[in-house]
Amino acid sequence: MVGWFRSRRCGPIGVDLGTRAVKLVQLSADGSAMIESAREEINAAENGDASARRAAVTQALRRAREGRAFQGRRAVLCVGAGKLFVQNLRVPRVPAGELEQVVRQEVEGRLPFPGPEAEVRFLEGCEVRHVDGLRREVIAMACHRAYLDELLHMVEEAGLEPVAIDVEPAALLRCYAAQYRRDQDREQRMMLVNMGASSTGVVIAQGRQAIFAKYVDVGGRHLDEAVAQSLDLPLHEAAALRRHHGDRRAENQDPEVARTVTDATRLCLDRLTHELSLCIRYYSVTFRGQPLARLVLGGGEATVQLAQMLAARLDLPCELGDPLRACQRVAAVGRRTQWDVAMGLALRLDC
Repeated sequence: MVGWFRSRRCGPIGVDLGTRAVKLVQLSADGSAMIESAREEINAAENGDASARRAAVTQALRRAREGRAFQGRRAVLCVGAGKLFVQNLRVPRVPAGELEQVVRQEVEGRLPFPGPEAEVRFLEGCEVRHVDGLRREVIAMACHRAYLDELLHMVEEAGLEPVAIDVEPAALLRCYAAQYRRDQDREQRMMLVNMGASSTGVVIAQGRQAIFAKYVDVGGRHLDEAVAQSLDLPLHEAAALRRHHGDRRAENQDPEVARTVTDATRLCLDRLTHELSLCIRYYSVTFRGQPLARLVLGGGEATVQLAQMLAARLDLPCELGDPLRACQRVAAVGRRTQWDVAMGLALRLDC
């Protein structure tokens, strides 16, 4: 009976700290139902003072919980684009107990901050053939400890209790493994593309196993800047125009506006497509034998039009992700694709 009373009725709060907004999600203890979700804008200039942004993030986190049904204060945080160093490495086959040291030695000389100040983790990929025999492909990820301390302090100041810090690629894997659960889906390899405000995260995976990861320096902010420059508009007006255009069905769009936005953003999207094609080429050459089955597009910048464009240019079936598909009692949450990272964090039900 004591154990029954101690059992948790909900999971932790998944906290996705984006460039423009914070997103919070909490699920039931078995992950089948959504208890609460919230999105709050970060009221700070993207390129403003660091201390002002920290204060704005803290305030956004507080507002996100006010008057909501979140239970408890336990939170799973995330290190994402801009703060996470990601590198695919090919290392010798060594006993499992030695792999961590090998990865650290390989990655420390490539970091943008001092190696002794780095927190390093890795995801094991597949074995690949090399000139000197089989090697292990790993995805090394590192973060400056100073940022981790800052992140913990910021979230605690907002009244939350951090119980784990995850990384964005792992959150995406967890989210979409829960969405694609059929045996056929688990056997297939897919490319997960998360397009946010400042960059685009790319993960190639099979089920919960990561094979490749990379960040591409193209995001919604770059598209907004392109529209603003093309139309000589303030940045906030360009962002509103582009988002309104993207959220409308093709038959309801103004053809002139659609053409203008398309022309303005063409170079940015060409660069994104080129980078994604390089990722696919690297995968095809390195991991021979099993082609990609689909591209799943998520993030706050995902739209039907973007999915259609990527499918045509990459010659790969592309669909919008739906991180909330398996959840019960989902309220109106705007673009469902924007919740993929927060959902992946909330699914850390072992915390």
